[in-house]
Amino acid sequence: MTANRNTNDEPHVEKVSMDLIPYGRQMISNDDIQAVVDVLRSSHLTQGEAVPAFESSMAKRVESNFAVATNSATSALHIACLGLGLGPGDALWTSPVSFVASANCGLYCGATVDFVDVDSVTGRLCTGALQKKLEESEINGTLPKIVIPVHLGGNSCDMIGIKKLADRYGFKIIEDASHAVGATYENQPVGCCRYSDAVVFSFHPVKIITSGEGGMVTTNDPDLAQMLQMLRSHGITRDSTRLLSHAPGNWYYEQQLLGLNYRLSDIHAALGNSQLDRLDQFIEQRRRLVRVYNAHLQILPIAIPDENELNTSSWHLYPVRILEDSPTTRRELYDALSTKKIGVNVHYIPIYRQPFFAQLKKKPTDFPGSEIYYESALTIPLHPGLSQETIGHICSEIGKALG
Repeated sequence: MTANRNTNDEPHVEKVSMDLIPYGRQMISNDDIQAVVDVLRSSHLTQGEAVPAFESSMAKRVESNFAVATNSATSALHIACLGLGLGPGDALWTSPVSFVASANCGLYCGATVDFVDVDSVTGRLCTGALQKKLEESEINGTLPKIVIPVHLGGNSCDMIGIKKLADRYGFKIIEDASHAVGATYENQPVGCCRYSDAVVFSFHPVKIITSGEGGMVTTNDPDLAQMLQMLRSHGITRDSTRLLSHAPGNWYYEQQLLGLNYRLSDIHAALGNSQLDRLDQFIEQRRRLVRVYNAHLQILPIAIPDENELNTSSWHLYPVRILEDSPTTRRELYDALSTKKIGVNVHYIPIYRQPFFAQLKKKPTDFPGSEIYYESALTIPLHPGLSQETIGHICSEIGKALG
């Protein structure tokens, strides 16, 4: 199946065919296209009105005081770490079952990076493992400055438990909610920052909504929001209330810190804001498809994902898990589905297994939950363009592969 844009504002629904069924893809409407065209015909392709409008809409949606857009979630993680003062001599801890950006952001700041094991069933950061690691690190004087829990697949981590540990041990929290736009925790939107200092979202094309490429940091801290705004744009400000010297004219600006060029363009922001208007529609479609998957797969010898009682997932991913006594391995299921042009994936190879991170000298045996989850999990297709017929086809092929 190709990623051609839609000819109307309703999502394109796939039919079973010989084309590849992708595990995720964007859904673009005429309204999205028109929003981008409007920017292209305007006087500003960047640093215009579209980015502040997107930020305002996102802050309202997640009930945060501030939202700061960036050109990727990786950039958002980086400036969130910088804004919270992470630097050489500090430590950042995160989940090893995540994309590498969750750890790289700490290295960008010159900090050391370590990992906290995950629950072997959910793949999300284990609060018990975090507490044990903190107790040991307090004795050694190696407590982290920042912990980044990762909301894998669209389900929030145990933020109540993690926040209690943060209050006790004094670390900052950045939620990596790249998968969780539209999710809730404790009946509040993920992104409201009730249990964290900042929350990061991704708008990559396979995510819940897309801006092409893009990210966002939400926070309730006005000083942090101001710092993030400067860090994404070279550390420069033109705001007369922030200048350190008298402005000789309206042309005057000051670089007050070493920032980066992480700005989101108005073209991307317009697409993201248009997509945000349909977030509820996207989430409901994903939940409907999850119910179809569950009905098909619950009768097969395979573990299906579930929601924590405190969560409503955004269902970015639908990861199934091979049972311990299954005669079919994850590799065999992956190969069987791939042969049938069903786009499966693995989320994720534990970060400590990456060649670059070998320098940390982490042993897989130190992360038993992560190893179990990695060896058993397989992501199967889930996005609003799937039809019930296609899901039935996918589940039939899974059944055949499982024997």
